[in-house]
Amino acid sequence: MTETLPADVALVLEAVLGEDDPVHLALRQQVSHIRVRERCTCGCGTAYFDLDTEAVEPAPSGPGTVVAAEVQIFTEDGECPGEVLVFAQGGYLSWLEVCSWSDDIEVTLATAQRSLRT
Repeated sequence: MTETLPADVALVLEAVLGEDDPVHLALRQQVSHIRVRERCTCGCGTAYFDLDTEAVEPAPSGPGTVVAAEVQIFTEDGECPGEVLVFAQGGYLSWLEVCSWSDDIEVTLATAQRSLRT
């Protein structure tokens, strides 16, 4: 089942995809056309997308799967427990992944939102 784009995913994509990079700009144009196909069951916030590729142009990210954007997550204490990665396949948004490097700090999409706002 595909769901519309949840606010947490949309906010993180907006924060991670900068406006000064041509690949990011093209991917930002795709955001309104994606739907969440599936989310990770561990609660981290990772989301896999469906995209109507007929409705948008591909980003100039090249063929295959690439990390189109990555941003480290920082806590208020300045620790870096993980990162957010945005993947594109063939120039189209494919998934947003929340990676944890810490056993002590829970890393979720909400953690990423707080980190990206500061």
